[in-house]
Amino acid sequence: MPSALEKLYKILKLESETGYKDHAVYKGLGAFAKQWEADARTQAKKPEHHALIDELVALMQQYSHSTAPDERPAAVQYMISRITGRVPRQAAQASAPKGLQAHMDEQLPESAQSAPAPLDLDSPSGQTAFGVAPSVVLQPRSSALPPRRRRPEPDPESEAAFWRALQQPVTAISGVGEKIAEKLSALGIRTIEDWLWRFPRRYDDYTTMLPINRLRPNMTVTAAGVVREIKLNRARQGAEVLHVTIHDGTGALTATFFNQPYLEKRFERGMFIVFSGKVTLYQQRLTMSNPEWEPIDKEALNTRAIVPIYPLTKGLAQGTMRKLSQKVVERYALEIPDYMPEPILERVGLADLGWAIKQLHFPDSQEALQQAKRRIAFDDLILLQLGVLRNRLSWQAQRAEPLVITDELFAALINGLPYKLTSAQARALEQIRRDLARDVPMNRLLQGDVGAGKTVVAALGMAIAVLSGKQAALMAPTSILAEQHRKSLAQLFSALAPMSRYPIYLLTGDTSAAERSAILKALSEGEPCFVVGTHALIGESVHFAQLGMAVIDEQHRFGVEQRSALRGKGANPHLLVMTATPIPRTLALTLFADLDLSVLDELPPHRVPVATRVISRRDREALYAFIDRQIEQGRQAFIVCPLVESDAEQPNAEMKAAVAEYERLQGEIFPTRRLGLLHGKLSARQKEAVMRAFSKGALDILVTTAVVEVGVDVPNATVIVVEGANRFGLAQLHQFRGRVGRGTHKSYCLLLPDDDNTDNERLQAMEATHDGFKLAELDWQLRGAGELLGTRQSGRNLLMSTAIDPKLVAEAQLEARTLYEEDPSLALPEHAALRARLEARYGRSEVAEIS
Repeated sequence: MPSALEKLYKILKLESETGYKDHAVYKGLGAFAKQWEADARTQAKKPEHHALIDELVALMQQYSHSTAPDERPAAVQYMISRITGRVPRQAAQASAPKGLQAHMDEQLPESAQSAPAPLDLDSPSGQTAFGVAPSVVLQPRSSALPPRRRRPEPDPESEAAFWRALQQPVTAISGVGEKIAEKLSALGIRTIEDWLWRFPRRYDDYTTMLPINRLRPNMTVTAAGVVREIKLNRARQGAEVLHVTIHDGTGALTATFFNQPYLEKRFERGMFIVFSGKVTLYQQRLTMSNPEWEPIDKEALNTRAIVPIYPLTKGLAQGTMRKLSQKVVERYALEIPDYMPEPILERVGLADLGWAIKQLHFPDSQEALQQAKRRIAFDDLILLQLGVLRNRLSWQAQRAEPLVITDELFAALINGLPYKLTSAQARALEQIRRDLARDVPMNRLLQGDVGAGKTVVAALGMAIAVLSGKQAALMAPTSILAEQHRKSLAQLFSALAPMSRYPIYLLTGDTSAAERSAILKALSEGEPCFVVGTHALIGESVHFAQLGMAVIDEQHRFGVEQRSALRGKGANPHLLVMTATPIPRTLALTLFADLDLSVLDELPPHRVPVATRVISRRDREALYAFIDRQIEQGRQAFIVCPLVESDAEQPNAEMKAAVAEYERLQGEIFPTRRLGLLHGKLSARQKEAVMRAFSKGALDILVTTAVVEVGVDVPNATVIVVEGANRFGLAQLHQFRGRVGRGTHKSYCLLLPDDDNTDNERLQAMEATHDGFKLAELDWQLRGAGELLGTRQSGRNLLMSTAIDPKLVAEAQLEARTLYEEDPSLALPEHAALRARLEARYGRSEVAEIS
């Protein structure tokens, strides 16, 4: 149920949209105030909540009875600011409409007249004043616009010279020699510009640090103290657990690290360290599970600063990185020419570019940090949007050969299927058929949940191409997936009379020389056929004479260059890309604005949901026994190791943790079972060998890191266990769940959080729904867009994903489309700097191509 504040917020927004006529609710805001007050009182928890209610009720009554029409816009905006907590009452009074303040002071009790801002400091950020989490529409904005400098008159030559100066190598910075430059290069920092845009991975906030005795469960904090105890225990089930206890003179806090025994050597008694994480209570003791930690920065502790924590590589210390970053930022940040047109900054309420970069490296406050993140996030969004809109204009200007079959032949294809298409599949197929019939090349994204039937839709589109006398190609990221697709096409088309005479070729790195030669000959001679393959399809020796349609599976596994290379194998073939990653529609329209979008948002009726449960660590032995029983019945299982962040001291920490877990499971838990290990440090060929062994039943259990997120179809696998499940996003957990439930047997996804006290609201959502789009939307609200944005391989991942909320995405879409309509090639003088930045991001030739 929406909170009272959320309800009032929506009414006030409606009032502003309808011209401030007091028509947003029946009989006006004054009459509504009494009804709203009764509802709001039941949700208020603190005296300041009741004070806020008093204030808003008085404002609504005043609004209807005596506020002058020209004062109403200010009154509505004032109430909205109070609801969202953007403006404390004391600061807001100056902007309140005349006459209102006197009326409020008459109506409010004395205690309320000086009440502090209605912020609930005991609740997580983003909640309303009543501690009730609002929907995304109520995300508060900062209380004041960031400082803005008067921008000098445009000087293209000096601006270009400054950007060229940023291309200097890092050795131009005093104190950076060849050795340090080599280490920075390993972090992707080769130029001064690279350095400015290589932001800290997190921050230690010493400004709000509480003594340990004031910490409470569910707080997310940074806590400091002296290491007093280091203890490595082996749990009854064999897992290794490291306990590190710090004291600060007021109390003790224990950090628990699971399956990371190598950390024991990095802690010493007497060390001053900080832990950053979520506080839980275990056996009446304050604890943190797998927190971030660093040695204390004593100067920052004394000055109460927010300290940046940078990514590191071996041989590069945090102090060195911080000191050198400060040099770079102080020398260059505030002088950076701002390429964003000023009217856009004004409309969206954004900071200057240089100020934002400086704050991201060395924040003055949390508020400044959020404003800075918001600016850089907006820049990434609008540049991406402009880039993909440019791509859209480019491909729409090209010509393709229409691919058309008769209605009778199309009906024969559909009626010959062994099952009925879902309405979503039928809708997507009709969209693809219409695209293929046009003389503009299709450029469509087929987005569907795991098991939604994307392959069938793509196959039928390919069939239209082949029946039109053309060739159709499907490119998959691995040989195993390519083989799987080829098998699926063969099974599907064997039952469809019109298709049985067309060959389905398989071209991968494992294809024999003789087979390869025959396939290349058929393709170069224009034989109507299907070909499924890997990167081998875009090899120099591959020539298609009649490529009519290209399909790319798991598109986020391929870069822009690879997609372009496949398309370049034909004369503007129609292109369909597929993804199993559900992305909220608002975000998808930004990430894939160059593609038309088809969504499969329902599952076939025969698909049995995977039983999903959050399992207590106390039940680990029972869990292992359950897996053993499944194997006894001839089934197989995945065990996903938890995310472990690598650092300079342990660059391969995740791989080492996976190896340790594999050895423990094989040696102590499942000594008679056949286990395999999959992790990111294996070569592509090694990964394929492990997956092939598992898919053929040569392994009972596959112990894996997150690389198994997108994998092959193993119908016999019925169990997937995710260790440290709270460390993964919902979208990723949903992908893991999709690895099982592909056969006829009942399947299970079992989620083990780090400890039973972790706030597992997100994990419980996995139990409640199998709708990947709902989970993606929730993930976006709870964790930001980071994981979702990681699915777009555009040459550079978007930054500051936690700042990317639906409102910011909508604002970036609006501004980009407005620019695109007014000045598609950004040729106007006021857009020259933005055009230059777009060229730097995506390449000059591509922008010039459409100008």
